[in-house]
This record gives sequence, C-alpha cells and structure tokens, in this order.
Amino acid sequence: MRKENRITPKEKTYLRELARKQREYAHLPVMAERRALWYAHNALQSERPILVMEMGTFRDSILPEPRCASRAGQFIENQLQAHILNHELIDDDKVVPDVFVVPWLIHIREFGLDVHRTRARDSRGVELGYSTDHPIVDLARDLRKVGPSEFSVDREGTARLRALAEDVLGDILPVEVQNWNLRWFLTPSAKVVHLMGMQAMLLALVDTPDLMHRLYDTLVEQILRAVSWMEEEGLLTLDNGNHYAGAGSFGFTDELPLAACRDGGPVTRADLWANLNSQETVGLSPAMYKEFILPAYHALAQEFGLVYYGCCEPVHTIWDGCIDGLPHLRKVSISPWCDEDFMGERLRGSGVIYSRKPSPNLIGVGEFDPQAYREHIAETVRAARGCTLEIVHRDIYTLVGDRTRAGRAIAIAREVVDELWEGG
Repeated sequence: MRKENRITPKEKTYLRELARKQREYAHLPVMAERRALWYAHNALQSERPILVMEMGTFRDSILPEPRCASRAGQFIENQLQAHILNHELIDDDKVVPDVFVVPWLIHIREFGLDVHRTRARDSRGVELGYSTDHPIVDLARDLRKVGPSEFSVDREGTARLRALAEDVLGDILPVEVQNWNLRWFLTPSAKVVHLMGMQAMLLALVDTPDLMHRLYDTLVEQILRAVSWMEEEGLLTLDNGNHYAGAGSFGFTDELPLAACRDGGPVTRADLWANLNSQETVGLSPAMYKEFILPAYHALAQEFGLVYYGCCEPVHTIWDGCIDGLPHLRKVSISPWCDEDFMGERLRGSGVIYSRKPSPNLIGVGEFDPQAYREHIAETVRAARGCTLEIVHRDIYTLVGDRTRAGRAIAIAREVVDELWEGG
C-alpha cells in the first residue's frame, strides 16, 4: 500500500468513532422524517419548504484541522466530519447518509485537448482563481481542434479505495461506489467558455453564427458520447435517493429509475436526474438564447429522467417559450438575480419546483444582520406562495470566523417559514 494511503491503527480507531457517530445521526427519527419530506417535496406534495445549506464552499470555516496524516485517511475523515458537523452546527433538511461513499475514478479528456490553467493561490494555498490558455482563438481556424473525447476508468484504484474504506468502517457503515462525474458535466456553455473564453464566445455568436451552431452541436455530441460510454461500462449509478441531483438539491423520488432498471436492467441516463445550467450566456437576449443555446439543452434534457435547470443565472427573461418547454423539467433555480415574483406567478401549478438561491452575501460578507436576512427569506416565501419551494443556500465562501452563522441562518429561515407559509 502506498504511504499516502497507509492509515495508522490510531487513525483507524478515530475514524471508526466518527463512523459510529454518523451512523447514530443517520438513524435519528428526524432523518426518517426528512427523508419522507424530500420524497413528498420532489413529488410536488410537500407541506412546507425544504431548507438546505450547501457547505462545500465554506468547509474550511466548519471542519477542524484533520487528525489523519494520510491522504486516504483525510478523505474518509473529511466526508464523515462534513456529515456530522452539518447536523451538529447547521441542522438543515439534508439527510445524514447511512452509507460511506467512494467515487468511481473516471477520467475524461474532453475533446482530445489538454487545456492549461494557471492557478492563483493565497498564502494559505487556497485557490483564488485561474487563467486559461484557450485552444480556440479564431473559431473558423480552430474549430477543427475540437475532436473526440477520450475516456478511462481506474477500476483497480476504485476497488482499492473501496476495500480500504471497508476495512476501516465497513462493519459500521456500508460502503457504496457512486458516479459523481455527471453532477456538473452536462453544461455545454461552460465548455464553450473553457475552450474559447467569454469574449470570444460572445463575438463569435455575432460574427460566425453558423460555426457556433456547429460548436454547440459538437459539444452535445461529445457529452452524450461520454454518457453512452459510462452506460456501456456499467459506471452509471442511481441518484434517486439521498444523492446530489441539482445545484444544491437532492434526488429523492419514486419516479426513478424506470421500469426496465427496476426489473434488473442496467442503469441508463433515462433513470437519472440531469443538472443543467448555462450561466455563461446570461448576457444574451432571449432571442439569441433561444436560437443558439436552447437546442443544446433541449437535446440533453430529453435524454434524462428528471431535470434540474439553472444555477446563478436569472431565468425569468428566458422562461417563457424557452426553459418552460424543457423536457422532464422538475426544478428551476431562482438565483439572487432572478425576478422572484415573476417566477412565482409562472411556477404556481406548473409542476416545476421553485428552487430559490438566497443571496450568499447576507451570510458570507461582513457582519451578519439577522433582520436583513429574515426579510430576504420572507420575500421569497411571499413570492413563492402556491409553489413547491426549496431554499438552497450556495456559494458562501466564508463564515467570517463564526462557525455558528450558517446554523443561525437556518434557524431564522425555519422561523420565517413557520410564520408565513400557508401550506403553499
């Protein structure tokens, strides 16, 4: 075993203590209640809004310094601590898992290209940003560079990681292998900017529109090639339970998988949620979005079982005649820049969940103002009356030295919901 994966007996004892605590929390009665709430919510039958605080961006503000020295030990420790401390310090509506998860080790060399990034880090090594050496400078000349993507899976490495986790805690928490690769993969616009940059993309939409259509068609083709490869290799895993299935949301549903999979067939894309967004095209007019962008996302949406659309981009300008027609759409992101009242009117009775993203600034910037935050959440509750509502806090990059801040915000949000929500 490589040194970086060698877990000492002392570390193993510590990790097993954490695993027992996660198991204890996972079996609390409130977790069964939340699981039932999520299933009803995603079926458009919930009695109250769901509250989520995504902590991935501010983990450093919550998690203690790792006690394990090895990389493998820290991987196990961080996953366990994240679930434990989310319950202890935040106590939102996330369900503490009753399993430990190991990801499939999959590598995708997109479009046969190696795109170099120069990363900037602060004195602590935290990444602040990056610049990209874009392979497409002139679309007419460089479109030919966009070739077939290349795929590989490290089955032996995945099996070793699973065996390691099972040795440490498998008698306490079952170890599952899951595919995390599609979580943020179904995003053609992000790939366009990765290949050519934002300015070049916007200019090309005007200067070489036919080539932009070809580029988007090519990207969708390569995205679906990757999905087909995962299907053929048996690498897809279901996301219809306590699984990440959208921009901060979760996939609990009885509508998936489809009958063929339930009867023992392989997992296919039609059994899964799709997480789609086109944040990079926020500057386009609705007409340009409909002409250039929507066909790509429509082609992807129709392949999957259920769809979550959106992230930080406001969708109200492209809802009518665009996003409202996406196949299998179940949730849409209502970002801080979105017209909440407009979307509340459109989503009432639509069968699409109002997935609100409050402004992260109220929690992650400066002093926490409970009253300002309370009023912000109250505006959402009023705008979303008659809708199925979930409030998903994302993109909070620091708690400004206060580990209790996220939990205090959730407690306030619960108070607002209790005061103002009237059964939708």
